[in-house]
Amino acid sequence: MVKKVFITGGAGFIGSHLADVIAHKGWQVTVYDDLSSGKKEFIRRHMGQGYFQFIQADLLDLPKLIKSMEGHDLVFHLAANPDIRHGIKYTDTDLKQNTIVTYNVLEAMRVNKVKDIVLASTSAIYGEPRVMPTPEDYGPLLPISLYGASKLACEALCASFARTFGMKCWIFRFANIVGGRGTHGLIFDFIHKLKSDPKKLEILGNGKQAKSYLLVDDCVQAMLHAYARGKARVNVYNLGCDDTIDVTAIAKLLIGKAGLKDVKLIFTGGKRGWPGDVPRMSLAVDKINGVGWKSRRGSRQAVEIAIERTLQECKL
Repeated sequence: MVKKVFITGGAGFIGSHLADVIAHKGWQVTVYDDLSSGKKEFIRRHMGQGYFQFIQADLLDLPKLIKSMEGHDLVFHLAANPDIRHGIKYTDTDLKQNTIVTYNVLEAMRVNKVKDIVLASTSAIYGEPRVMPTPEDYGPLLPISLYGASKLACEALCASFARTFGMKCWIFRFANIVGGRGTHGLIFDFIHKLKSDPKKLEILGNGKQAKSYLLVDDCVQAMLHAYARGKARVNVYNLGCDDTIDVTAIAKLLIGKAGLKDVKLIFTGGKRGWPGDVPRMSLAVDKINGVGWKSRRGSRQAVEIAIERTLQECKL
């Protein structure tokens, strides 16, 4: 039976790549997005096709969401506040855009008897773990950002709805996902800073923050691979790769690929780029590897490809 898939945030960075892949599989696709960070151009190739529906609406509008989700088989819940730093100034942002909208999605599923949800979570739920690479069963989970806290609440809601109402959920804790169609993030920010002044680049913190990076193509394939194989009521997977790269190295890669010379790197200082930033993160990926998926690219190669794609899009 052809699946009918509902993608929240489907016009965004990861969501639009997912829409491309599942449309190619022959599934029916509904994208629900308020376009606060997503863009119609990311899904334009699908507009007007019989397999595709686009609904521009807010996930906080529960009656609209319930009506829109009717008849679907599977929800990919990717919508979230994409700018972690925004939540520092407006402290209810992550509560509303992450936690409350996740409740709304789950409630709409309950009403419509939709049983499967794939949730995009984050490594930020681990806070600053004492064990690295960090496995899925690490605890206690003590996030240090409002974003991480809100995503941890989203995971709890998914697990509790699944066990209370007979649903199944797949929770993916992402490393840093990179690639084309970005509207925020380190590479995107660096390019726009260099567009303003190609002779200097401000780097938040000391530039030594080292994390894993995963290309969006690999991220989408990993979610679909694990979804097809997850048998438990609640399935939790880290998504990343085996290595890390630091912020200064990313800056130098970008400068080189942009063909810029004599760019001065200016560090704001301190081990964090902003309050709630985790300076080092490496996820254990043994569990996702154990079901037959492994990233085809390491962090450095993922970053290089993402830089090339973003440079083409932003025309530095």
